[in-house]
Amino acid sequence: MTTHTPGMISLRIRARPLLKSHAPAIATHLRPLRRLLSSTQIRMSTIASAATSSTVEHIVLFNVKEGTNDSQLSAMLNGLNGLRSLEMVQYITAGPVHRNRSTSLKFTHMLHSRYGSKDDLAAYSAHPAHMDVVKSSVLPICEDIMAVDWVAQIPETGSGLKSGSAIRVQFIKLKEGLGETEKGKVLEVVGGLKEKINGIEQLSFGENFSPARAKGFSIASIGVFPGLTELDAADETEEIAKEKDKVRDYIDSLVIVDYVVPSAQSASL
Repeated sequence: MTTHTPGMISLRIRARPLLKSHAPAIATHLRPLRRLLSSTQIRMSTIASAATSSTVEHIVLFNVKEGTNDSQLSAMLNGLNGLRSLEMVQYITAGPVHRNRSTSLKFTHMLHSRYGSKDDLAAYSAHPAHMDVVKSSVLPICEDIMAVDWVAQIPETGSGLKSGSAIRVQFIKLKEGLGETEKGKVLEVVGGLKEKINGIEQLSFGENFSPARAKGFSIASIGVFPGLTELDAADETEEIAKEKDKVRDYIDSLVIVDYVVPSAQSASL
């Protein structure tokens, strides 16, 4: 016959009825906690999904012909900026390039616009108002045009940029014969620069999906700064140079343009 100590017998006899009798009360107390945890998880999931959204970036660089008069230039910029009234346009700005850092290609003016989807960009491109501005005011005075489009994740509150913001646009043409691995490394380095550049407010980057007018440039980025002071201060720090050295052998050429977002009143200057 197996024997047990009195303490063990007492513990085993009392444990079962205690748990059984308190189970409904415990469950009652746990229900609010479960609801709280569930609602917190839902809110956190909603916040995470709402923090950023897919945005289609559209950059067009123009080289205006020498000798173009002010009225022709104002007509082009006023016409392009006026397209902000189209319902599919989230944001648009057009104005003079502040600084062209490219050695092989010359650009004098830039347009930057944003859309909620590729379909919205296509609708903008085909819209009669857009086509009329391009035909009547852009093509007659431009001797070169370059356009790049990509999908980026940016804060939903950041689709529009404030007047005076300084942005750096960079297009990258990769060397021929490179594979997806090398392209992925370049994208990784470009995307990682936000953590290494002081003063940058927003970094948008991605792979071009409209090759027709991109002149072979397949990767693009936009860095947004509060103003020119912050942009100039971020130039080529040692840490940034080290990051670029990691992929320098993969890059054939670059287009780099600095632009200051004009106010609505000065967009035509």
